[in-house]
Amino acid sequence: MENKLLNTRDIFAYFLVASTGALIQLIIGTLAQDWFAISYVQSLTLGYLVASVAGFFLTKIFAFNTKNKSKSHREMIKFSLVTVLSFCITVYGSDALYQLTLLTVGEYKVKIPFSIKLVDVNKLFSQLACMGISFSSNYILHKKFTFNDTGFYDRLKSLLNK
Repeated sequence: MENKLLNTRDIFAYFLVASTGALIQLIIGTLAQDWFAISYVQSLTLGYLVASVAGFFLTKIFAFNTKNKSKSHREMIKFSLVTVLSFCITVYGSDALYQLTLLTVGEYKVKIPFSIKLVDVNKLFSQLACMGISFSSNYILHKKFTFNDTGFYDRLKSLLNK
């Protein structure tokens, strides 16, 4: 049964693809915050946007093996809708959890051995936790909505053409 929700091959492939996106997010967000005078939320947003572009193509090709180019436009629209939800979970969820950790446990930073770089553990934990929640919702939504023919795109298109 190819479209089964908990298909081990799809979960593993999606995990690898999502890990690539998570790594892109962490690197871009960290570098942006270190190099430029931007806030935590702005750095999360920048990292998320860059990772989303890469994520669409990687998810389409490797995770759910949907190489049909005729559906790419509708998949991009549906992917964008899922991305908006995921963006809110990742960016605003991370910021809210970060603020909560500051209030409950205080600020916690660790120096990377043999370097001068301090890692803000509150921010890292918050981002990783929300990326995990986002991973779960994205997997389900991409599997059952984005890369699945649900009829949603056709209904949306007919509604917009009225």
